Amino acid sequence: MAAPLQLLTRPFRTVSDFRVRRAGIIIKKNHPPADVFSEKLKSWLDDKKITLTINEIPPELDILIIAGGDGTLLHVAEQAARYSIPVIGINLGNLGFLTELTEQEALPALEEIINGSVSMENRMMLKTRIIRDNRGLQPTEYRYALNEVVISKGTLDRVMQLSTRANQDFITTYKADGLIFSTPTGSTAYNLSAGGPLVYPGLASILVTPICPFMLSSRPILLPPETRLSTCIDNGPGYSAKIIIDGQSDWDMQKGDLLEIAAAEHPLLLITSPHRDYFSILRNKLHWGITQSFSNL
Repeated sequence: MAAPLQLLTRPFRTVSDFRVRRAGIIIKKNHPPADVFSEKLKSWLDDKKITLTINEIPPELDILIIAGGDGTLLHVAEQAARYSIPVIGINLGNLGFLTELTEQEALPALEEIINGSVSMENRMMLKTRIIRDNRGLQPTEYRYALNEVVISKGTLDRVMQLSTRANQDFITTYKADGLIFSTPTGSTAYNLSAGGPLVYPGLASILVTPICPFMLSSRPILLPPETRLSTCIDNGPGYSAKIIIDGQSDWDMQKGDLLEIAAAEHPLLLITSPHRDYFSILRNKLHWGITQSFSNL
């Protein structure tokens, strides 16, 4: 299956005029600072005569504002992408990879967006489903991921064997604790912890990274976005695994099931700060260029 045409032809970053009539706010649950900031934001938007929706995502929204952190944004990315609603993240803790604006930067940045132009990035997403023909069941509905789809062995002691293909071409049978299928956006998440590469988010691609591989020769691989991947459990009878999508456990995968992964039709429209670039976020989050005296170790 070829990758969606718009994924391959639309530019990664665009700058255009922006008009906001209806805005939505997604508030991090059980987080008092998010509640306090959201009340302030509500008053500010009311003064601008902007219609407001709280913790809902109707398709007619012009902008979706995340008050929380990267996890809060990940939970709504699927729905925002489906409706092509631009998303901006306000991080109320440490600077995030996706929610890159601080609380102090939020209102000035929103003022610029409402009264002028906006810088927006098309962040590739993945879609995944399980085909269960061997059990006479219908395939699952597609689920969507901004960061990654993970196969995890959970609490089982035995190493997983995952027979994996790209467009029906056999790659290998990974012997590992699991397997990560990641977007470039997700390359800074679980993929990075598992030893995978950092990938610039404008490079449309799919990363395949084994988790704690049994063989050191099992290395991460970077594939073009039109690749349709599939994998199945190659262990003995009774073996099962967990499928985790952007940090949420979604399915149990049994032997004989086939997990499919491909690029999604719609990217997430992520509004970015004109005053902070991708590499400055990497330097901040990964502490690049910070020196430490050996005497302090």
